[in-house]
Amino acid sequence: MTGRFAPTPSGDVHLGNAFCYLLAWLSARRQGGQVVLRMEDADQPRTVPGSIGQTLEDLRWLGLDWDQGPEDGVPVPAWFQSARTAVYDRCLEELKKRKLAYPCYCSRADLKLASAPHAGDGHAIYPGICRNLTEAERAQKNRAPAWRLEALDTEIAFADGLQGPVRLNLAWEWGDFPIRRADGVYCYQFIAALDDALMGVTEVVRSRDLLLSTPPQLYVQRLFGLPEPRYVHIPMLLDSKGARLAKRRGGLSLVQLRQRKSPEEVVGALAYLAGLQPRPEPRTAASLTADFSWDRVPREDVLLPEGLL
Repeated sequence: MTGRFAPTPSGDVHLGNAFCYLLAWLSARRQGGQVVLRMEDADQPRTVPGSIGQTLEDLRWLGLDWDQGPEDGVPVPAWFQSARTAVYDRCLEELKKRKLAYPCYCSRADLKLASAPHAGDGHAIYPGICRNLTEAERAQKNRAPAWRLEALDTEIAFADGLQGPVRLNLAWEWGDFPIRRADGVYCYQFIAALDDALMGVTEVVRSRDLLLSTPPQLYVQRLFGLPEPRYVHIPMLLDSKGARLAKRRGGLSLVQLRQRKSPEEVVGALAYLAGLQPRPEPRTAASLTADFSWDRVPREDVLLPEGLL
């Protein structure tokens, strides 16, 4: 069994990230498994200088270790998405040969004018504007294309480890999705699916706002005949007013918390919010392992009580 951490180094680790990392680590260790740490830094302009080192330090401060991944001062390109472009290039070329990937010249304005319907999670379903362009029509375009993966009319079903059964028709409820942007940056759905399978990850623990990202990722894995991980989508940690904790919103960061709280206090509070103990008493991550069970973790989003941390 292999779990994983997959931080995006675009800012400080916030409490919601830590909530997810703790549960992923506990699940893996409870099963006697390993943990892989992968830096999802494919979009280099979003990478904040110093955030990779700070993320490693924050994970260690919480008492969360990993078995494979980058270490301070030791470059390990295999664990950075920014160093795996050749892998993604090969996979894209295979999809081109199979006539499943096509160039898309649409701008954001084009997509807005198309008034595409929206799926349940709010993303726009691509209306297929560029799917059937002829070679002559493509030759007339004067901009670099993005690349999209054609979503075949197929149903993707899976049993989430916490949220239960999920079933989605890829063509009608998701649509053709981008796998590489026009600037050459590969997109999340494509490379997360590839990396999880190629790195031997057997359990993916992440926030439930990514629940509907799973069918397109399973689709990618199935197209390449890759093994499929078990997915567990945990509740989002919200502030006391119900707003999502996020880096762009300045959510509670571990950098801030470390100035006034011990790691045991933070882990204990997170364990309380996750239903793993009745009170927010200080705990180490290791001390929670023996009694960890997904049966105790809530399925709905969790409010962070005012003054808890």
